[in-house]
Amino acid sequence: MPKLLRRRLIPDELVPLDDDYIVSIGSNYLITAWQTFRPKDDFSHGVSMYLFDQGWKISRFLKEDGSLCYIYCDIIKTDIDKTTDSYLFTDLLADVIIDLNDKVHVVDLDELADAFDRGLISKEDLSGALRKLDALLATIYSNQLNDYLRQMDEHTHAI
Repeated sequence: MPKLLRRRLIPDELVPLDDDYIVSIGSNYLITAWQTFRPKDDFSHGVSMYLFDQGWKISRFLKEDGSLCYIYCDIIKTDIDKTTDSYLFTDLLADVIIDLNDKVHVVDLDELADAFDRGLISKEDLSGALRKLDALLATIYSNQLNDYLRQMDEHTHAI
């Protein structure tokens, strides 16, 4: 079973995702189902699709009854270690939230700037994060994100 790890820059932490259930894995993606770490009022669980080449994690945040709360997209960097069968997902801080009215919110760009100013992220990773964010927004605005959401649905319909 592959080992999944999430690295956050702010705050600095490395969290093993031991409780995440791997639904499907391919050469360029991984889909997981998960419960929240800490109880939340608005959502309790979700499904995430990590897209290695694009540098995105697309998540459906779900309410207790299974209905959609919102879609949350993280900009990430993925490091795969085939010798240890582990996946390290570094959160590059820039995020996109799509609410139930399909309104798009770009958030946490200030944290991305803070991470760069504090030397927590390299110039290459900062540039890469902004390019990944731009590609994600282009995908959202062209309605192509639905292709990824359908792919998630195809893999998660049985859970």
